[in-house]
Amino acid sequence: MDNFEQTSRRIRITVMGLGYVGLPLAVLFVKGGFHVTGFDINPELITKLRNKEMSLPSLAEHDAHFITTSDHFSATSDLDELRDSDAIIICVPTPLGADRQPDLRYIEAAADSIKQILRPGQLVILESSTYPGTTKEIANRIIAGTSYVIGEDLFIGYSPERIDPGNSQYSVETIPKLVSGITPACLNQVIQLYSSVFKEIKPVTSPEIAEMAKLLENTYRFINISFINELAILCDAMHIDIWEVIDGAKTKPFGFNDFYPGSGIGGHCIPVDPLYLQWKLEQLGLESSFIRESERINESMPMYIVKRISELLKPSTPLKGASILLYGITYKSNVADVRESSAIKVLQYLHEAGADVSYHDPYMDTIHVGGTLFQSVELTADVLQRADCVVILMTHNAMPKADILKYASLVYDTRDVMDKQRNMRNVIRLGDS
Repeated sequence: MDNFEQTSRRIRITVMGLGYVGLPLAVLFVKGGFHVTGFDINPELITKLRNKEMSLPSLAEHDAHFITTSDHFSATSDLDELRDSDAIIICVPTPLGADRQPDLRYIEAAADSIKQILRPGQLVILESSTYPGTTKEIANRIIAGTSYVIGEDLFIGYSPERIDPGNSQYSVETIPKLVSGITPACLNQVIQLYSSVFKEIKPVTSPEIAEMAKLLENTYRFINISFINELAILCDAMHIDIWEVIDGAKTKPFGFNDFYPGSGIGGHCIPVDPLYLQWKLEQLGLESSFIRESERINESMPMYIVKRISELLKPSTPLKGASILLYGITYKSNVADVRESSAIKVLQYLHEAGADVSYHDPYMDTIHVGGTLFQSVELTADVLQRADCVVILMTHNAMPKADILKYASLVYDTRDVMDKQRNMRNVIRLGDS
C-alpha cells in the first residue's frame, strides 16, 4: 500500500465476514469511493447480495439498496477473487464455545485463508473483539513458513469494532475509531486507510492496548448492568422501587452513570467480551472476581424472572399449564438479533416448567428453542385476554402499550416500559414488588 495518498481510491479492499460489523463497514468504504469485495462463507447471504435482496438485518433498507446496486461492491465465497486485495479487514464472529471459553475458529480460518492469497504490501486489520495478544498470534499464523517481515513486507493492525446495531444517534463513521499496528509502519498504514472514511481516528501504541480497551468498554457495562440487576432483586425483597431509585440517583450531575435492570444481558459483545478477558487472565494464573460474580448474576436473571412470574400467578394459577405471553425476544430494541438474548432463556425455562408459552416480536417471526419451533403470535385482543400473564422482556417502537394495558389481566414489566402506569393494579415491575 505504498503512495496511499495518491492511489487511495484505487485500493481494493476485502471485508471478511459480512454480518453486523462487516456489511456496514463495507457500505462505508464503498460510499468513500473504494472498490470493496465482501467475503463470507454463508452461501445464502452471498446469494442475497448478488440478487440485490433488501432484507439484510444488519443494514437499513437504504444502505442495503446502496450496497447491492453499487458497481463498487461485489460479494463472494471464492478466495481466488480476493487475490488482488490491497487491504483485508477481518470482521468475523468471536463467540464462546460450549465450555464458555473463547472460540477463535473463525479468526483462525480467516488467517489461513489470507495466507493463501498473501502478497507483499498487503494490509491486514482485525476488527473482531478478542483477548489481548490475539492480533500478534494471528499475525504469526499468517506469516508462518514465509519470509515476510511484518512492518516491511506485510502490515498488520487491530481496530476494534464499535458498531451499535439499531443506534441511529451514532453512525459508523462518527464513532471515534481506535487503531493500532504491530509496528509504527503498520499503524501508519491503518491510520491512512481508516482516516479516509472515519471522522475521528484515535491511535494507541500497540494492538494489546486496543484489544484491552475494547474489553474494558464492554466489561464496564457488563459489571454495572449485572450490579443493577442484583439491586433490582434486592429492591424486590425490600419493597423499594428500583426505577425511582435510579431516577433519583441520576439527578446528581457528576459521579453517577445510569444503568437499568432487565431479564439479563444479551448481544454479541457485552456478555461475551468479559469472558474472553477472564479466560486470558486465567492463562496467566489471574482472575477477576468482578467478572466472575457478574457472570453469575447475569446467568441467574432469566430464572429469577420465571420465579417472579410463578409468584405473581399464585395462588390461583400454577405456572404449569399457565398461558404466558412474552413480548420481545431480541436482545435489543428494534433489532432483529437474538444472539445471547436472555429472553430466549426465559422462554426456554417457562416451556420446560410446563407453561403454555408464546411470544410476539415484530423483528423475529420464528425461533427454535430447545428443539421446539415457536412462531410469533399476533397481538390481538383475544390473545392478550387469554394470557394469564403478559411479560415484557424487550421494548420495540411498535409495541402496542395501550392494547396490552387494556386487555391483559396481568403484566409483568421487566423494562419499566409502562412507566406512566406505575399505579395500575395489573402492572407489576421488576424491582418494585
